[in-house]
Amino acid sequence: MIEAAGALFRCLQLASNMMLIGGCVFLAIAEQKSLESGHSWPARLKKTFPWLATLLLIGLVGVLATTTAQATGSPENAWSPQAWVDFLQKTRIGFIWALRAAGALAVLVIVLYIRVSPAAQWRCVIGAAAAALTLAFGSLASHSAAEEQAVLATVTYALHLIAASVWFGGLPGVILVASTTTTGSTDERSRIGDVLARFSGLAFATMIVVVISGIVVANRMFETNYAGLVATTYGWLLITKLTLLAVILSIASRAKSLWIPALRHSSEQAAVSGQKLRTWVTVEFGLAILLVIVATLLANAVPAKHEVIENWPYPFRFSVDATWDDWLVRAIVPTGLVLLIIAGTTIVLGRKKQWAPSWRIAVPTLLGIIGLSATFYPIAVQSYPETYRKTPVPFDAISIANGVELFTANCIPCHGPQAKGNGILAKTLPKQPVDLLTEPHTAMHTAGDFFHWLTYGRFNGVMPAFGEKFSEEERWDLLNFLHANSRGYQSRIITPRILPEQPFMATPNFSYAAHDGSSGTLKDFRGKQNLLLVLFSWPESLVRLDELRAASTTITAKGTSILAVPMTDLPLDELSSIAQGIPFPVVTQGGREIARSYALFRRTLSIPDLFGEGTRPKHMEFLIDRFGYLRARWIPNGDGAGWTDVSLLTQQITQLNQEGELAPPPGDHVH
Repeated sequence: MIEAAGALFRCLQLASNMMLIGGCVFLAIAEQKSLESGHSWPARLKKTFPWLATLLLIGLVGVLATTTAQATGSPENAWSPQAWVDFLQKTRIGFIWALRAAGALAVLVIVLYIRVSPAAQWRCVIGAAAAALTLAFGSLASHSAAEEQAVLATVTYALHLIAASVWFGGLPGVILVASTTTTGSTDERSRIGDVLARFSGLAFATMIVVVISGIVVANRMFETNYAGLVATTYGWLLITKLTLLAVILSIASRAKSLWIPALRHSSEQAAVSGQKLRTWVTVEFGLAILLVIVATLLANAVPAKHEVIENWPYPFRFSVDATWDDWLVRAIVPTGLVLLIIAGTTIVLGRKKQWAPSWRIAVPTLLGIIGLSATFYPIAVQSYPETYRKTPVPFDAISIANGVELFTANCIPCHGPQAKGNGILAKTLPKQPVDLLTEPHTAMHTAGDFFHWLTYGRFNGVMPAFGEKFSEEERWDLLNFLHANSRGYQSRIITPRILPEQPFMATPNFSYAAHDGSSGTLKDFRGKQNLLLVLFSWPESLVRLDELRAASTTITAKGTSILAVPMTDLPLDELSSIAQGIPFPVVTQGGREIARSYALFRRTLSIPDLFGEGTRPKHMEFLIDRFGYLRARWIPNGDGAGWTDVSLLTQQITQLNQEGELAPPPGDHVH
């Protein structure tokens, strides 16, 4: 009950606020002479302003009451003024509400003055500005305000609302003006036509802003989860909103191109056009109210990027990544897009050339069907209920190390020791196992796809089902290993020299405890310092550790920490002996998992290491930037002297320090 009441009040305050903005703008763009021409519509429109301002205040009070009840978990607090006061004083949303309430009171005073004073454009402009400011305050409590780039996101969302208000709130004025077209002289009808033409031009410009800003806002609410458009509440509400908008734009286009220009013609024609304009704008206004209701529900729905799609309801999905390598797809899809453009062109051409109605419908429809089929069918791939399920197990060293053990114990006979699809049983199978190392399967398919195959098997039992053998967490561990293994192959292009401004390789997180009592995770370094991760063997790495000991002051002075990890299990007393005199942490707990997961990043262009069980270098060093991306790597047996020249290493660190944040920090899970 509280939720329903809250939705009603939110819709009430939003609609009234938007109508105040648009109504004031509509009066402002009407010439002074139009306002003083003796028509009653300006006075009738101004009469609505105090009522709208009152409804705005009522809606805000209702929002305060219902939000207080929801925030405290006590429905009784909806009627408790003391609970309201506490909510206002102790919460950010309460402070934003107070700003909105102050703005609404100011709007009420302004519109009362407009109501009783002679018409003046500047008063209407002030009223519109005050109402717009009140509406903009509300965007501070929106989903956009919780984004990483909150200022830009909030400004975009506020601009979206204000631009929509100019159009929506001006529609009652259009209806009132259109009702006067059956009377008056030709000059008066011409002035009315001028007023409506100016508003139509302004509405066209604002709708462009609405569409562009709406795309930006929606994209932030989806991020990469575009499947949520047809599988989440947020997505379906957005589709409903876009459908209503498409119908509204169709009516507006007809009004702008046909009915408004006809108001300047003969009395009879102007009367007919005025009647059609009034009727269809009334329909448009009704649809606009529905759109505002949907927009209110949308603003309070969980964004698609945060909503988990546990069960994908369709047997297919569209994926460019999974299909674009096929040359036929690359040829057909652009052809389909061209046909869609031609279909849209024929609609305009048919109207301009006055084709027969059957041709005006048949030609665009046929081209549109062919174009849609050619555009979407080639990029359709099979999907499963788990396709968009999010990975509950983090992509970290512990999970990857567990996955390595599971793969080694169960998958090598078919997939081979490095998941290349060349196991000893591979050639005996009716379906050759895919190459999960060098081919981009983990990028082409979702994590949910792999989870489905691991659970239920594939190719009619050629790949067995592991749903009963492995726990759910173990299946996700195995999946994390496959992703890390694939990334390891991709990392072969990384060298001791960084690729400037190209943070493309995300690293798995890890936890550690060190000999000096320090502990933490890789994520602890984010936004603070770069990390030189040193995987060493003993005694093979003795000389290099001495070099790092001598250079540690220089390296740490450049905002870079050093963390040494043993690649083999060493007794604690021996490890403590090794760490004596080393001024940087040497990992004593968690090293096994770190070494096993980061050893997957061992391949270089000169040593691809693709066959057999693979060989693990005795020493590896990784330079990870302060945003969590692997930027440079040195493997002595593949890269030569490399970072034995400490000046080369410090030069790379200096270059990293000169870069800002080029990409968001890596996610905690694979997708």
